[in-house]
Amino acid sequence: MDQILNSLHYIKPEISAAIALSVLVIIDLIMGKNKKYLSIVMILGLLATTYFIIEQFGNSSFAFNSDSSKFGLLAVDSFGSFFKLLIILSSLIVVLFSITSYEIKKAKERLGEYYSLIWGMIIGMFFLVMSADLIVIYLALELLSLSSYVLAGITKDTLRNSEASLKYVIYGGVSSGIMLFGISILFGNTGTTNIYEINALFQTQQLQGLVVTLSALLIFAGIGFKISAAPFHFWTPDVYEGAPITITAYLSVASKAAGFALLLRFTKVTLIDSINTDGSWNLISLIDWKTFLIIISILTMTLGNFAALWQNNLKRLLAYSSIAHAGYILLGLIALSNEGLMAVMIYFVIYAIMNLGAFFVVMLIANKTGSEELDDYRGLGKVAPLLTVSLAIFLISLTGLPPTAGFIAKLYIFLALINSKMIIVAFIALLNTVVSLYYYVRVLKYMFLDKSEKEIAPIKINFANSILLIVLLIPTILLGIYFTPLVEFAKNSIALLGF
Repeated sequence: MDQILNSLHYIKPEISAAIALSVLVIIDLIMGKNKKYLSIVMILGLLATTYFIIEQFGNSSFAFNSDSSKFGLLAVDSFGSFFKLLIILSSLIVVLFSITSYEIKKAKERLGEYYSLIWGMIIGMFFLVMSADLIVIYLALELLSLSSYVLAGITKDTLRNSEASLKYVIYGGVSSGIMLFGISILFGNTGTTNIYEINALFQTQQLQGLVVTLSALLIFAGIGFKISAAPFHFWTPDVYEGAPITITAYLSVASKAAGFALLLRFTKVTLIDSINTDGSWNLISLIDWKTFLIIISILTMTLGNFAALWQNNLKRLLAYSSIAHAGYILLGLIALSNEGLMAVMIYFVIYAIMNLGAFFVVMLIANKTGSEELDDYRGLGKVAPLLTVSLAIFLISLTGLPPTAGFIAKLYIFLALINSKMIIVAFIALLNTVVSLYYYVRVLKYMFLDKSEKEIAPIKINFANSILLIVLLIPTILLGIYFTPLVEFAKNSIALLGF
């Protein structure tokens, strides 16, 4: 009991999130049909949780240890706190999106459930990024997934919305089952579910059999579903297109970040054999992990980019773009070095800003036009200059062109690959970037060069939305010029990860 009480000190952000969820539900019940205070309660809860996350930076310890092991169920470190902060900031931006989203306003009577489920996702993601035990990983993943399944179909206003939710449930259920099967095999062979203890057994005993290899691959399949890596990406385009734009944006950033944090920790802790003096890693020889990850990464980015070429729906186009970016982010892991890990963290911060910005503009245009189809973007450059110029900047950044932040994100990924002597892989990634330029520029062509066949009324947005748009634009440009603080922040956050 003393151990449990002492460990509560390490999960203050999770406790804060749980309290905020409870307060939100109570206020929703008390206020009845009056929903105007829910967003304020949500924002205050997010700010309070942010304080406790910042307080945790610099810690390196375990929570909920057993008497027989020095390792606990949860690893409390700056790496986890980095991703928690990214998740909470993404959540705050999505809540601000939701306040002005016409889709969410139409489902006003379910606003309490909407925000409660977002808290459910947050709590699941928090535990996921700090899990050091396979059972906790599975439970956290299920909490995250079950909340997101409902959120994908929360509005119920169109057939595609219900279809998105149903497809997400089916694909998610299958992937969770596959992952749980892999966990059970690994537990059966090692006798433990703690990833640190499993690594110790890998290094001291001969556990590199076919069955153990199969279990690791099955666990990777479950994680691959969450990060939208090919060939586990099938759910992404349909779910992103059918879900409300706010939830699509949230899944593309926060949920993906939690999945990658899990993958990075699992690889760095469970599968590592040794760390060289130059910061590179050697993985246990179950299979050739580097080649396996290279194949998955190239397949993911190539499929995402080429599939996006034929998309005429902006949400679907950004969905395939999100798949392609998952491939780019995997390149940082392929480097198998602390430098690559740092590149992934830098990429995620920048990706979150520019991707949320792109979805925000798509949402604002959809609010006025009622459409996300590319054909309805013809001639918008003249009637909505602020929105279209902003979208152009976000898309240029997603491409990775200077002087935007997206260039810095890809630069550090490529540097990590070059330092790991993977020039060919870096060249393939560069060719994929050229392909992505085509479908991003295609959107700009529709907005600025094509003329609409019908008369379009000027699209105006209110002052609050203009401020939020500028807040997202500033770091998209500024981090392309001055990025040293972000690099140092990422470097300090990985110092205590693993051993």
